[in-house]
Amino acid sequence: MPQEHNYLQTVALKDVKCFALHGYYPEEQLTGIYFTVDITVEFIPYGDTENLQHTVNYEVLNTIILEEMARTQKMLETVIRNIIDRTIAAYPFILTAVVGIRKLNPPMPGQIGHSFVQLSYKAA
Repeated sequence: MPQEHNYLQTVALKDVKCFALHGYYPEEQLTGIYFTVDITVEFIPYGDTENLQHTVNYEVLNTIILEEMARTQKMLETVIRNIIDRTIAAYPFILTAVVGIRKLNPPMPGQIGHSFVQLSYKAA
């Protein structure tokens, strides 16, 4: 009897670099800063693995990231939530999604490489 396989597929984009105007303080929304975004989604693959309709298209993920990073928000948490919500809407079959945003060299005293905010989603 053939063995059943329980595959879990991951699709991800790492270090998507964007210049954006996000920030709690008004001056941050005027000067802008560079950010990098990571997204990782997991799902159970089905059907023909050569068919783009049976997977998560990382070009779509990139478009979602770039569009949401272009929409100025006070809090990165809002940006991340919007990215996850749009990803779920585009791919309702995903089981998990993790999105993280790094603010590169945030304007604070000291030498800080980046600040980081992350949100995880798990299907109920």
